[in-house]
Amino acid sequence: MKAWNWQGFFEYLTNTYLFEGALVTLGLTAFSMTAGLILGFVIAVLRMSRFRVLSTAASLYIWLFRGTPLLVQLIIIYTGLPQLGIKLSVIQSTLLGLALCEAAYLSEIVRAGITSVPRGQVNAARAIGMRETQIMRYVIMPQALRLIIPPLGNSVNSVLKTTSIASIISMEELLRRTQVLIQEKFLVLELFVVAAIYYLIMTTAWEFVQRRIEARLGKAYGQSAMTGL
Repeated sequence: MKAWNWQGFFEYLTNTYLFEGALVTLGLTAFSMTAGLILGFVIAVLRMSRFRVLSTAASLYIWLFRGTPLLVQLIIIYTGLPQLGIKLSVIQSTLLGLALCEAAYLSEIVRAGITSVPRGQVNAARAIGMRETQIMRYVIMPQALRLIIPPLGNSVNSVLKTTSIASIISMEELLRRTQVLIQEKFLVLELFVVAAIYYLIMTTAWEFVQRRIEARLGKAYGQSAMTGL
């Protein structure tokens, strides 16, 4: 029995079935980051609210989703909610679970960026008659982005790999499709190495994009300002 099957390895390295699984992984990542960022922004604003009920609710949300494993959350959404009359498909459960979990982490990133803006600038904007929405848009967010972008980019890299957890509820992303092929072809090591290569390609490509974004942001605000953070 051969320890390594080179023919099988190269065959599945360019396999359409696995390539489509990688595209599903990218789609899950894009959706969860987009939805998570929108929801995370709302949670961050509520977390900083002067109303105790709102800030407490936001804090509980963050505590709950950051304190429990995503795997458990997905299982509860997919197998637990139907017992309450809420039945979601595999893809709906995956998208909901990833977005809710990611929102808890991204909200803290957004909140850290917002609170980094000096209060004096906010008070000055109020003094000249700017509305709260205008202050957020023109004063706070342009400066907060300098702190938000780097950890946000790291979160994308993390979610690319975290999507593999969805295979536990039969979401046909890259890892799940790899497991299906292993059951059919019995090329365990070869197929897992192929999957690892796919993940490496995706995360490396994103790191390149992230560096370009950060470099462009550095030019927009001045390199000295970026290095002074």
